Amino acid sequence: MRRVGRPGLIGTAARTAVIAGTAQAVSGNVARRQQQRYAAQQAPPQEAAPPPPAAAPPPAAAAPPPAAAAPAAGGGNDVVATLERLAALHASGALTDAEFAAAKAAALG
Repeated sequence: MRRVGRPGLIGTAARTAVIAGTAQAVSGNVARRQQQRYAAQQAPPQEAAPPPPAAAPPPAAAAPPPAAAAPAAGGGNDVVATLERLAALHASGALTDAEFAAAKAAALG
């Protein structure tokens, strides 16, 4: 019989992996931004570059993560874990508002 209220060993391990992966992604983004700022401060000023062509189309929107699009049926913990992961990705800037809303709607059914 399944215990109610506490996640099992696999659920706990999965949640820990999601949290660790999100923390690693966020710290990588912070380190990259700091390196870019430092490089911009150290670089000598450049002459004005010609403006980019205005006819370039905007890049296509990225699809939501595949795991978020198809949550496992029946597991309340899976939906919660998926929503937590999506919220972390949205907060880190990996998902736009529209992508987050679409993935959340797909996770909720």
